[in-house]
Amino acid sequence: MDIKRALEDSGGNIEKAKALLQKQGFEKADKKSGRETGDGLVFSYVHSTGKVVGAVVLKCETDFVAKTDDFQKLGREIAMQVCAMAPKDLDALLSQAYIRDVSKTIETLVKEVISKTGENIKIGEFARLAVN
Repeated sequence: MDIKRALEDSGGNIEKAKALLQKQGFEKADKKSGRETGDGLVFSYVHSTGKVVGAVVLKCETDFVAKTDDFQKLGREIAMQVCAMAPKDLDALLSQAYIRDVSKTIETLVKEVISKTGENIKIGEFARLAVN
């Protein structure tokens, strides 16, 4: 029904409808930001050289969401981002351009999954280790 309504509101323009749906999803994600994230998983990514690893604790509200493909993919992608870009802190990580699509930030990726799952998702701890 949301898709139908977005298409009607955009006069049948698919691109405008997509943008409208994304905006609505982000607004929903912002409303969920205060919810407790008591579950989650740890993800890691080891570079093909074996000399750099990124790890991240990705938190969510329930173990049900932690088992979804969207959550699992998000965790792997953020771990790879940490490995590749070596962010200094959480704010830096969230504001970084996503390495697979520079038109998005990591914060955008998280909000996209929040809008799909309907649960709050937060990045907990993260670390990058490298052989010098």
